[in-house]
Amino acid sequence: MSVRVRFAPSPTGFLHVGGARTALYNYLFARANSGTFVLRIEDTDAARSTDESVGAILDGLRWLGLTWDEGPGVGGAYGPYFQSARHTSYDRSVALLLASGHAYRCWCAPDELAARRAEQLEQGGEPRYDGRCRALPSVEHERRLASGAPYVVRFMLPEAGEVAWDDVVRGRVAFQSEVLDDFVLVRSDGLPTYNFACVVDDIEMAITHVIRGDDHISNTPRQLLLYRALGAGPPVFAHASMILGPDGKRLSKRHGATSVEAFGDLGIVPEGMVNFLALLGWAFDGQQELFALAELERVFRLERVNPNPAVFNTEKLEWVNAQHLKMLDAGERRRRLEAFLARRGVDLSTRPQQWRETFVRALGDRLRTLADAESYGAFALHEALRMEDDAWADLSQRDEAGPRLRSLASRLAADNEWSLASLETGTRELAAELGVKAGELIAMARVALTGRKVAPGIFDVMWLLGRDLAVARLLAAAERWDGRPED
Repeated sequence: MSVRVRFAPSPTGFLHVGGARTALYNYLFARANSGTFVLRIEDTDAARSTDESVGAILDGLRWLGLTWDEGPGVGGAYGPYFQSARHTSYDRSVALLLASGHAYRCWCAPDELAARRAEQLEQGGEPRYDGRCRALPSVEHERRLASGAPYVVRFMLPEAGEVAWDDVVRGRVAFQSEVLDDFVLVRSDGLPTYNFACVVDDIEMAITHVIRGDDHISNTPRQLLLYRALGAGPPVFAHASMILGPDGKRLSKRHGATSVEAFGDLGIVPEGMVNFLALLGWAFDGQQELFALAELERVFRLERVNPNPAVFNTEKLEWVNAQHLKMLDAGERRRRLEAFLARRGVDLSTRPQQWRETFVRALGDRLRTLADAESYGAFALHEALRMEDDAWADLSQRDEAGPRLRSLASRLAADNEWSLASLETGTRELAAELGVKAGELIAMARVALTGRKVAPGIFDVMWLLGRDLAVARLLAAAERWDGRPED
């Protein structure tokens, strides 16, 4: 059997984390089995579907590096790949269900249905459609049809029995027919419902496996009944666990960014996001955690998806992201960092290439996200220095800090070579002349030059600032030290 899977988002917003993980699992399963990854846009909700949302979803998938084999912009033998263009298929299928007695027309008005549901709830029952249009006399049926009164088409549920399937992730899952009702297939405006449209599409697109979130488990028994009524064998189902926020509640906007591209704006690189998403409910061997997309394509197995809820841990995401930043070669890391800063309004293109290379090297492996460069490298990106309170509190209490910073400013002002080697030699020689450890002088200089106690290597800092700015900051810190309040 040739594997065919699909990711079928509704274009009513961005590509959120849950949808991105679903897309990734489908993509990886297809690649691991030399199968086909189909992208289908479920846009039958005309009131909420927008072209902007379609664009956002496609951009999100491209940002992650997930390419589809069939779908928008690619085509394929099973198109069209927008549900809004597939009404002929739905009309044909509903006609078959009506003719075979698996569906019927229902003229119950919305206010009638609401009143009946309220009555059922008052009596302690489950609100279900009571089926009163199931057995309308043929004369009455034809009269209502001829009148042009609006109606919906409902599925005729079997009277009793069990609907069950073997889920790859969850094992045996079963529902009793009694908990279901005669669900709507086609609304009064002629538009198909989700359960009906996706089954028709999955049959016609020859989908072999449906991999999706566990919020769709309640839809599965209805869909299995539709497969049976349409004379088609069902696909294999796999329902991945929900994703929870750190508070144990379902991940949502209240937990912060949920759009995958929004994480890109926060400095997460696609490689890190893909790796982290894969780990939200899946594991390879319980030990290896770092994967490139190409490696995931080889090792992904549905059987290793865990049915337990996955927790979205931002610290873990940033750790994974940091590892992928370290894996980038120097040139690629610089390109990514410069592009990110440019989007934030910090243009490094006017700086000499040697300066840009040194800046990225100086940041080193301390970056957890690209955004860390804005704070960790702020000393070199902006002429005005922001001094952190705790850093200044520490410097202001150091004996002789002011005079020593002035001495260092004089030494740097006289450094005509201005190389990393000359800066290190001059600083260490001065420390020896002052009778202090080089580390003590360097700690003072670090705060004066960067406003932080933790910063890149001090000689990289000096070189990046340049002679004039480095000297000016040392003197400014010394003057401020002179004016500090006495204890």
